[in-house]
Order: sequence, then structure tokens, then C-alpha cells
Amino acid sequence: MAGSKTVAAISTPHAVGGISVVRISGPDAIAAADRVFRPVSGRSLAEHRGYTAAYGTVYDGEEAVDEAVVTVFRAPKSYTGEDVAEISCHGGLYVTRRVLMAVLRQGVSPAGPGEFTKRAFLNGKLSLTQAEAVADLIQAGGEQSLRSARGAVNGALYRKIQGLTERMLEVSGHIAAYMDYPEEEIDPVESDEVRSVLTQVKAEMDGLLARFDQGRMIREGVETVILGKPNVGKSTLMNLLAGARKSIVTDIPGTTRDVVEETVTLGGVVLRLADTAGIRETGDAVEQAGVELALERLDSAQLVLAVFDSSSPLTAEDERLMERLGGVPCVAVCNKTDLGQMLDVQKLRERFCPEKSARLVEISAQEGKGLEELSRAVEEVLSLNGIEASGAMLANMRQFSCAERAASLLEEALATLEAGYTLDAVDVSVESVISSLLELTGERVTDAVVEQVFSRFCVGK
Repeated sequence: MAGSKTVAAISTPHAVGGISVVRISGPDAIAAADRVFRPVSGRSLAEHRGYTAAYGTVYDGEEAVDEAVVTVFRAPKSYTGEDVAEISCHGGLYVTRRVLMAVLRQGVSPAGPGEFTKRAFLNGKLSLTQAEAVADLIQAGGEQSLRSARGAVNGALYRKIQGLTERMLEVSGHIAAYMDYPEEEIDPVESDEVRSVLTQVKAEMDGLLARFDQGRMIREGVETVILGKPNVGKSTLMNLLAGARKSIVTDIPGTTRDVVEETVTLGGVVLRLADTAGIRETGDAVEQAGVELALERLDSAQLVLAVFDSSSPLTAEDERLMERLGGVPCVAVCNKTDLGQMLDVQKLRERFCPEKSARLVEISAQEGKGLEELSRAVEEVLSLNGIEASGAMLANMRQFSCAERAASLLEEALATLEAGYTLDAVDVSVESVISSLLELTGERVTDAVVEQVFSRFCVGK
């Protein structure tokens, strides 16, 4: 077992709710729960099989704290791979802390961040990529991010990397056997076969690396800025997407002066929205500061919703905005379609639609029309419409770094082969590729990396 000590923590949010759960894991978990819990049946938890529960009362010394249900999980068939007892009590903040304190007084240690999931990894219940996905699952803010995290928890990336690792191990093993035991009747290693495997594995790794940015957008959300001249409906669009009044809407130009932020879900994509001041020349120092903030957000944005007023012709301010948008994934949003059309939409189409990273949609934010079209345009611009969210994707920079190193070493192995070096020289790079892939899945990883991975988890998971 990974942990010699028994630990406990509150595993539900630290907020008022219907129930709260205090989880205990380790060799003394069930005995510690027995010392604070008195079941109405009179039958101790030590007598219970795994996956059974008992109803009773939690005591702190001789003082009754709360009625509760305790569920028993026996090693190795538990989340952590250890004996586990979970106390489900009423969901008040004070009562939950009292239950936890009663458990800790039994010689149980407080669990650290992510300690239960770390024990699951160390006890072989999860791969490192699956364990990392648990944190992504908890933080999922939309359908796409949920599907991505579920796919990783279910082992999509692990199985992908494991399959590539096995292919590399076959190549390395064959080379080593042929080179080390020439007197044995081992089939010769053909350079073309080695080249074919290396090329195929390299293509798979390149595909994972190419999808990294899209995968990160799905999991973490897309930094999105709403830009446009004053009174084109930016704040109305913000409020529509947020489903609440987040930005002040008036007919007075320059109402929005600061950056108003909100995280929203559009379709299945999470957008980290920033509504900004109208882009225009102004002598108002405060408004000008807001304009500068808006342009700063443009520099770091992953997506721009450039809003134009369908009920009025294009202006010089619109033209200047379009000039600033080069290279940033962008959706041109022609708003106020309910007021009639005076905007030269064809000119905007010529400007935006030929661009791979730009689209144009027509909406009425005031009437809530055009959201489906906007959702599709956002997915197309970000190249998310063809992504299978539940498939194998690199989830973070640690995984990306391992994959990038493996791809570089594969390229090195191919170059060594093409240069005519012996196969044992090629095998040096192949073994390094295998090492990088095993580090990615966590099968060969340092304690420092493990600590770093789980430090970002919340306590109780």
C-alpha cells in the first residue's frame, strides 16, 4: 500500500448542503470510524463487507455530534486501493467539521491536497494521466470539457500512449535480441520495418501535439474579448451570453469603461468573456483608459467577437477595428438585425469569410436571435467542430512536454537510421522515446513530478 498512515478529509465542498462526506483512507480507516460511530444495528463496521453501509450516530467522546450513514470499502476494491470509510452526515459547515475533528482525534492525520487520488495512483488504481483528469473532471465547466475529462479518466490517453509504447518496445526488444545474440536463430531486423514503425508512431505523436491547443481550450475555456465601437450592442451580447445583467446597457456612448468579465458556456464551449469599452477616439481620460484596456485584452485573446451595428453603415472606427484584428481567431457579429439593415454585410464577408480563422454571423442580441449560428461559428473558428472531445488528448504542459520530447527523439531515431548508422545506435534513441512515453503515463516518473501533479488538487479528492 502507498500510504502507511491513515488520513481523513472532507470530500464535499465546504459549503452548506444536503449532506457532506468525510472520507477516511488507510490501514486504520475502518477501525477509526468504528471508534466514533455507533450503528443502530449494534454491529461494528469491522464486521461489514465492502460496499455496505450502516446507519447510526457519530460521537466525539461521549457527545453525540450527528446522525450519519457510514459506507465501508475494503482494499483493494476502493477508490484509493486501501480500506476506506466514508461518513455521510448532514451538510452544515459546523457539523461536518465536528465530524472530521472527531475522526482526527482517533490518531488519523489530515489528508493533503489530492492525497486520496495520489494514493489511487500509487496503488495502481489509476494511471497518472487518469489521475490528472480527475482534477479536470471536477473543474469541467461545459459539455465539451466534461466529455474530455471523462475520456481521460476512462483511460483514452493512457491506452493511446500505452499502445505506442508497446510498439516501440517490440522494436527495441527485437533490435537488442538480434544484436546481443547473433548465434541464435533470430529473424534479422529490417531497416524498412523499423523505419515504418518509427514513422507511424511519430505521426501519432505529431497528431496529439497538434491537437493540444484545441484540447486546452476545451478543458480550460477560451479567453474571449468582445470588441466594437460604442453602442453596437457589446454589453447586450455579454448579458445575453451570461444569461444575466452583467454589463450596464444604455444609449449613451462610452457607458462601459472598465472590463466586465464572466465565464459562460456557448454550445459546449466555455468562453471566458470580457466585455470592453467601445473602441473610439475620445478626450475623456477615464474612457480612454478603458479603450486602452480593451486593446490590451486583444493582444492576449484566443478569440475575438467583433461586434458591428447592422442598422448603420460601416464607419472609420469599424475600419480601424478590422485592421487591428489580423491573425486573431475572430467572429464578426452583425448585431441589431431587428432594426433593419444599413450595414454593408457583403464588405464584411469579403473581409472575414476568406480567412480560415474568421467567420461572420448576423444576430439580434436584444431579441436573443442567432445564438446557434454564433455557437457554430465559434467552434469552426477555433477548429473545435471536428474534435472528438472524449478521444485521446494531451491535458497539460507536463504531458505536452513528454510528448514533444518523444516526437523529437523519434525524429532523431529516423535521422540516425537514414544516416546509415547501425541499429544499436538507433536503439539508443528508441529507448529514450520509451522513457518519455512511460514518464507521460506515470509508469516511470520521479517523486517530485508526482508531488507537483497532485499539489493542484483540492483537499478531499
